[in-house]
Amino acid sequence: MTRPLIIGLTGSIGMGKSTVADMFERAGVPVFDADAEVRAMQGPDGELIAAIEKAFPGSTGAEGVNRDALGKLVFGDREALTRLEAIVHPAVARKRAQFLTDNADAPILVFDIPLLFERGGHEAVDTIVVVSAPPEEQRKRVLARQGMTEEKFEHILSLQVPDAEKRKRADHVIDTGTSLEETEAQVVALIEQLSASRE
Repeated sequence: MTRPLIIGLTGSIGMGKSTVADMFERAGVPVFDADAEVRAMQGPDGELIAAIEKAFPGSTGAEGVNRDALGKLVFGDREALTRLEAIVHPAVARKRAQFLTDNADAPILVFDIPLLFERGGHEAVDTIVVVSAPPEEQRKRVLARQGMTEEKFEHILSLQVPDAEKRKRADHVIDTGTSLEETEAQVVALIEQLSASRE
């Protein structure tokens, strides 16, 4: 039996990656959402709460991790961020391995990984799909988010591989600067193309 073709889906903040991941799912492709797994593990009764509270006292409560409190503790502090990642990343890797086992008979799988290039995850996938939109569209989407400021946006961008670089390193680019229908058509066409290449 051949193993599934693994798509690494990535894109900078505000590019529409989550929307594209939903489109893959609607088309019947199982999607592993790294961010959603982290949110679940950091939510009420999440399996990472105790370890995070121990490393960052006062950052959790009845609702799980207080993202604002934890954010303030790691924002701009490389060493603190590294400590947090040492708790989170191995747990995500275990969840991903389980997802692979559970979907071993699917022809194609998607790993939705925001920091695919930044964390070296691109080496663990078969093909890379980058979700991209024009910079002005990206800015408009991100600044419309609750609690987002120009400063936060610029800081997030500074931690991410630039969009132009991601597009250069991609095997496929999904353009979300168009209508949702056009974006979905690109996703469906890509699934067909990748499926055909497996036959």
